[in-house]
Amino acid sequence: MRQVVLDTETTGLDPKTGHRIIEIGCVEIINRKITRNHYHQYIQPDRESDEGALAVHGITSEFLADKPRFEDIAEDFVTFIKGAELIIHNAPFDVGFIDHEFKLLQANHSVDLGQTSDHATILDSLVMARKMHPGQKNNLDALCKRYDVNNDKRELHGALLDSEILADVYLAMTGGQSNLILDSGTESESAMVDNTTEIKRLDSNRKPLTVIRANDSEIAEHEKIIASIGDDAMWNSNQ
Repeated sequence: MRQVVLDTETTGLDPKTGHRIIEIGCVEIINRKITRNHYHQYIQPDRESDEGALAVHGITSEFLADKPRFEDIAEDFVTFIKGAELIIHNAPFDVGFIDHEFKLLQANHSVDLGQTSDHATILDSLVMARKMHPGQKNNLDALCKRYDVNNDKRELHGALLDSEILADVYLAMTGGQSNLILDSGTESESAMVDNTTEIKRLDSNRKPLTVIRANDSEIAEHEKIIASIGDDAMWNSNQ
């Protein structure tokens, strides 16, 4: 299973008022393992960031001046997320901005990339966290504290850093062994359960397990204990 943890930084809060994406960060998870494959891109938005947004991410217009525009990176971005399950904290915000960029791309450059949901499925980790921890704070910092995920480097928001942190949080939120595969040397059989962790495969060439049988003295002692229980024993009950 391929999942992509995604985050964006923007010039403000609402694309309908002209705000744009300035950074996209994606971290790949395959079979519940974070890989070294990631996508990261700063983007020239052709506008200033709101003062409040700038205070959050610290990405200045001067820094973005020589970065590519969204139309220059759109196809590479879509290629990276294609077919994956996107894990996004407060997904409507990020997906709303990405879909707005796709609309601008079609309107200004006649390139139709559809919507985010045409390329990937979407899982909102904020909705998941609220169901798991109702009535509690469920922002990323609160979840880091709850699940003991180190976020010491998070002085300012950054799309790639926040995606890396969210990947650790998501795996912690959905942790626990739930899949066992016994490899017989032919085709493995698996019992699939939600929240699957790392698949464990037993070596078909492993040594057989040692069977230790009770000796005569131990059997006699066992029968003595059974006899002492008498008719009150559970196995003698008719119920």
